[in-house]
Amino acid sequence: MIDEDEKAYRSIREVSEALEVKAHVLRYWETQFPMLRPRKGRSGVRMYRPKDIELLQQIRQLLYERGFTIAGARRKLLAERHPDDEQPPITLQAPAALLREIRRELKDLQARLAASPARPRRAH
Repeated sequence: MIDEDEKAYRSIREVSEALEVKAHVLRYWETQFPMLRPRKGRSGVRMYRPKDIELLQQIRQLLYERGFTIAGARRKLLAERHPDDEQPPITLQAPAALLREIRRELKDLQARLAASPARPRRAH
């Protein structure tokens, strides 16, 4: 995907093209994954370091290839950062906000399933 040796920092455009994800998706992921914090220049331009890009690749794989929800991917990544803990650290998100997020993700999943071609069902 991205050759880390070329440059120390990459712009959001470069990263979005390399990961085949729109730039607004990367900005949204920043709001959902507290460990994702690219550096910003004086003018507010995001500059992604190799460790940011590696994390984005993990997030993309969890969401797009493994089918995790955003909340599930966040929990998995937090658990990997704190492997000695039985539970990942509790986020300060209010229960109502968490329920809204889960509902939004379920609606998104429902829409994706409705848009996908119908598969014939097998008889059991």
